[in-house]
Amino acid sequence: MGEIVNTSMQQTPVVSARGLRKVYKTTRALDDTRFEIAPGRIVGLIGPNGAGKTTALKAILGLIPFEGELTVLGKDPRTQRDALMNEVCFIADVAVLPRWITVAQAIAFVEGVHPRFDADKCRRFLEGTKLTPDMKVREMSKGMIVQLHLALVMAIDARLLVLDEPTLGLDILYRKQFYQRLLEDYFDEHKTILVTTHQVEEIEHILTDVMFIRSGKIVLDTPMDTLGERFTEVLVNPDRLEAARALNPIDERSLPFGKTVMLFDGADPAQLAGLGETRTPGLADLFVALMKGTYA
Repeated sequence: MGEIVNTSMQQTPVVSARGLRKVYKTTRALDDTRFEIAPGRIVGLIGPNGAGKTTALKAILGLIPFEGELTVLGKDPRTQRDALMNEVCFIADVAVLPRWITVAQAIAFVEGVHPRFDADKCRRFLEGTKLTPDMKVREMSKGMIVQLHLALVMAIDARLLVLDEPTLGLDILYRKQFYQRLLEDYFDEHKTILVTTHQVEEIEHILTDVMFIRSGKIVLDTPMDTLGERFTEVLVNPDRLEAARALNPIDERSLPFGKTVMLFDGADPAQLAGLGETRTPGLADLFVALMKGTYA
């Protein structure tokens, strides 16, 4: 089956990529990569390590040379990067802040480097926390560091927020807190968020769209609310295995006690219902299936 591309977007895309190529020595980090990101969406770019996630982000941010066509907010990141960065905020790994810096110094630094940062808004976000202006990062718990980083990010009025594996090094409580606050206090219909991760389950609930990338190619690009219409997982009855395989599942895995689960793309629901118990697959199960290399 060929590359799956989301064709439902009617608005001018925030990001439009066509035929992106980037080679590091003998490795194709981007291999004719193509996708679009519409405004007002939260898009997860998900793939295993080495799949091309970070390379795609670096291209979007104008940090690396590449071949192909790419526009971000109507600009070419290769030639208009300075203007583009006025409208883009990039965050990688919220756990990494200089240990010597104070809250006040962090606010002053971001105010000096990003024209759309609102220091007063940042301070309002910090109200109700235990953070004080003179507190240094090395004196903070991981939860406090998350609170500071969130306040800095959410006070930037950027049209595009790019997050690259933003919660590395944080435990699950603070990872969930980061994403929930981002959703509740930052996101609106005028902003677009692009987040890369390989921790699928943690961002599934906030995404409007998902893209899976494997070996530099986008193998899935679809709104989250269409997954249930396209993909079906079936707990196949033992006497229906051959009939199920005849419908060309895109993945098959064995469970304890002789049970078999098969994953189908676009199959007739009535036919699938006759094979066994059906359900919509979780994003993690779908991700594992599509990363095996036999699909697309």
